[in-house]
Amino acid sequence: METVEIDAPVVGVTVYPDRARVTRRGGTRLAAGQHRLRVAPLPLGLRRDSVRVAGRGRASVLGVDVTTWRQARSGDAQVVGLEQRRRELADELAELDDADGIEEQRVGFLARLTERAGGTYARALAAGDAAPSDVAAFTDSVAAQLADARARRRGLARRRTELAEELAAVERDLDAARGKRAPDRLAAEVTVAVEVDDAEIELELSYLVDGARWQPSYDLRLVDDTVTVTWFGLVSQSTGEDWPECELQLSTARPAATTGVPELSPWYLDRLRPAPPRGMPADLPLAMAVPPAPVAAAAGGGPARAGAPRPKLRESVAEVEQGVSAATYRPARPVAVPADGSAHRATIAVVELPARLDHVTVPLRAAEAHLRATVRNTSEHTLLPGPAAVFHDADFVASSRLPMWAPGEETELALGVDDRLRVERTLHRRAETKATLGSTRRREMEYRITVANHTPRPATVEVRDQLPVSRDEAVVVRETTVEPPPVERTELGEVTWRLPLGPGESGEVALGFRVELAKGVELTGWRE
Repeated sequence: METVEIDAPVVGVTVYPDRARVTRRGGTRLAAGQHRLRVAPLPLGLRRDSVRVAGRGRASVLGVDVTTWRQARSGDAQVVGLEQRRRELADELAELDDADGIEEQRVGFLARLTERAGGTYARALAAGDAAPSDVAAFTDSVAAQLADARARRRGLARRRTELAEELAAVERDLDAARGKRAPDRLAAEVTVAVEVDDAEIELELSYLVDGARWQPSYDLRLVDDTVTVTWFGLVSQSTGEDWPECELQLSTARPAATTGVPELSPWYLDRLRPAPPRGMPADLPLAMAVPPAPVAAAAGGGPARAGAPRPKLRESVAEVEQGVSAATYRPARPVAVPADGSAHRATIAVVELPARLDHVTVPLRAAEAHLRATVRNTSEHTLLPGPAAVFHDADFVASSRLPMWAPGEETELALGVDDRLRVERTLHRRAETKATLGSTRRREMEYRITVANHTPRPATVEVRDQLPVSRDEAVVVRETTVEPPPVERTELGEVTWRLPLGPGESGEVALGFRVELAKGVELTGWRE
């Protein structure tokens, strides 16, 4: 059976959060009969059971086999070039070492020659057989040769440093291309039965590979009362094959070999029994089995007139296709992703959302007010959790993290510290009574929290503080001052106020409590 090599480049990649599906496409003309079509090289990390074949033409697919393609060296052009350059650098470094060794021997020879000639010239001068000018000429010649040799050694050392740095850079590039350094590759051999002579066959091969992923990243930009969310996809891969500029899609699906609805196991409660003595077998306790986590299945314009304001640049976004349990995004521009593990960014969506702004401060921890936006996701996108850079207009102010955010869901976004709201928490009063015979001891504390609004607009500030909570009946906590009345309080002692402040206005909160200790009780957990 004839084997025909087909050139089938990568034409499309669908990237999932932890892997990718690669599609290759190629064609040829075949005579009637059975043929074996080989598509190679394929990455070693592909999942063999995920290989699928489709196409067009007057032929039938009889079978698909994945075979290993043995090579002495890597066939990747980038790796071949880097390895060749590494060998050249290693050879040049070896030549430098040889040249430096020769210069070292030359310096040693001249030193020994000078030492031996010293005695000879001394005896010749004493006997009158040599003139002082002869000695001076010899000395100058040796000194000049030594100077030249040492200069050549310094030049060799500088060149060795340059070559070592270049060799280190080549090694780093080879490490980045480690997925492509393996010499062996896989090949897909597709057996087809062609029905007519000179049939044009187009073959499409797809497969899953590990070592690829995409992660969400966001810019949150606050302008007036609107939060603009720019969603990026950071694509990286080290599968062993480079992806050229092709149809790139980012999917939120998580493909898996098996999936199913989790089943519940009986939840048993039992009386705690003491451990048996060592050496005796113990009955195994019944435990609640933890089922596996469910996994979702894959599913321009002309130039502006003089004097007219120029329109703002618009950012192209990805086309979205909503599936039953996942969405697939197709970026507006093709993105090439080499197999070096570096991240390449593609814009997925830009969403403008109205926000309700207020401030939150916890002066017990830090005397600062944080700007908070309460935003409802009015878009069609389910925003995945990921890091976010926060901007006020064009100014970067903070790094945050966006939670999972479904359409229609309301969430709170932390937008950084607003230094225009000044917060101060001071100890207003402190008193302590000593215990007398048969009496209790008391400690009283009162704090004042002041918030000043120096912004040019009204602001609502949520102030959070807390009262101590007793864990023993011999320690009693009583409120003495809580002004104004809080809007919320919890059983754990947390107290919340909301202060509406106009521009230039200030507000104050007072929080006081008394702790009563029974006689002989020592207090732990106290702080001021």
